[in-house]
Amino acid sequence: MERQPTHPGEILKEDLLPALKLNATKMAGYLKISRQYMSDILNAKKALTPLLCLKVGKLAGNSPELWMNMQAKYDLWLAEHDQQNQAILSDIPSLEEIREAHLSS
Repeated sequence: MERQPTHPGEILKEDLLPALKLNATKMAGYLKISRQYMSDILNAKKALTPLLCLKVGKLAGNSPELWMNMQAKYDLWLAEHDQQNQAILSDIPSLEEIREAHLSS
């Protein structure tokens, strides 16, 4: 089983904040979001939205795609490992199963 990707908020907390010598309150101010929302992101309780990826990319001097891809990988991993989602997926046929059903009918 592959390991869970790192939430982008953890990267912000562990790497970007120290590199920029910022605290969460100051970063929230620069990103024009509430201190609580920033805290939720840093603690992996909230996702980075596309707009926030644009803001973080600008602030960090890198691309918004980097942050969006990190968030997407994190979200997809959680979805793939969710038991309810696995139960739902078990009822959906694969392309191969559909082809086999059409060939045998």
